Amino acid sequence: MTMVAQRKAQIIKDHQINESDSGSPQVQIALLTERIKELAGHLQLHKHDFHSRRGLLQMVSRRNKLLAYLARIDRGAYVELIGRLGLRK
Repeated sequence: MTMVAQRKAQIIKDHQINESDSGSPQVQIALLTERIKELAGHLQLHKHDFHSRRGLLQMVSRRNKLLAYLARIDRGAYVELIGRLGLRK
């Protein structure tokens, strides 16, 4: 149930700034969002998987910190990214 390499490569390609970009905040936030969605689905089925729940909370926290950083650095990119990913802020 992990993110396959093709899906990950597609997410990176969709959100990268230039051809060699794989670590910009936009890419990191998009990858975290995909992992959060997968893990949330897992937790719907396995309600007592508290170890995975902790991992989910850590990922959400990391994504929030990256979103705050992006909003501070480049407000336009932040607004565009949350619109593309369907995040509420």
